[in-house]
Amino acid sequence: MCTYVTETFECDGAGKGASGWFTLREGRVYVDHPYHSTHEHTVNIDFVNPAEGPSARVAVELTEEAALALVDAIHKALAAAPPGIASAKRR
Repeated sequence: MCTYVTETFECDGAGKGASGWFTLREGRVYVDHPYHSTHEHTVNIDFVNPAEGPSARVAVELTEEAALALVDAIHKALAAAPPGIASAKRR
């Protein structure tokens, strides 16, 4: 079942698309029919920079289990890293 609910969040990072690297500005998460995956429904995550057009997009389609494992892995990686390291800017 499609909920048409999309969670959107501001993003600060970089992604690599078909045209190379670009600055990420927005993330979107939704549960829907996938475009490429063979599953009936997936958790779809898009990282985009709307100002750069459709080519500035990185998309993933994950099963529910894979999406939850990703969330868990992110929590573990951040917990294991020194405080503030993931938000430190390059000098």
